Amino acid sequence: MTLVLRTTDHPTEPKPVLPVLPAGADPLLQLEYETQPPSGPGATRCLSHPRELALRGIPVMCTACRARRDWLLINHGRNVWVCCRCSNQWLEPEISRADFDALIAIPDGTTYPSVEQGLAALGFDGAFAGTYLD
Repeated sequence: MTLVLRTTDHPTEPKPVLPVLPAGADPLLQLEYETQPPSGPGATRCLSHPRELALRGIPVMCTACRARRDWLLINHGRNVWVCCRCSNQWLEPEISRADFDALIAIPDGTTYPSVEQGLAALGFDGAFAGTYLD
């Protein structure tokens, strides 16, 4: 998986953290491993945040389209990015991983093969620029 969050000119490529199963491992164990949600330091998690977001009392606003709500928060490692429907995204140092974890209400979610496919599936790839989805 390649994480391409536009905060620098260099894409971040986390090394996969996959346990090595011995050759000839039980197919049921392999299936169980493949269906588990990603976890660990290399995992990328996304959280939809439809309401307004205020950091230290200041409302967050997209610099590209001036949207004030309907965000996607992306957590990778200890960093959290904010993504707008117009596909504008930025690193938000005011949101810590602990803050991100506190916002998660549903422990289960959909797993996508890459961040780009997740952004497209959730509508944060620019297709819904200028619209609020309720």
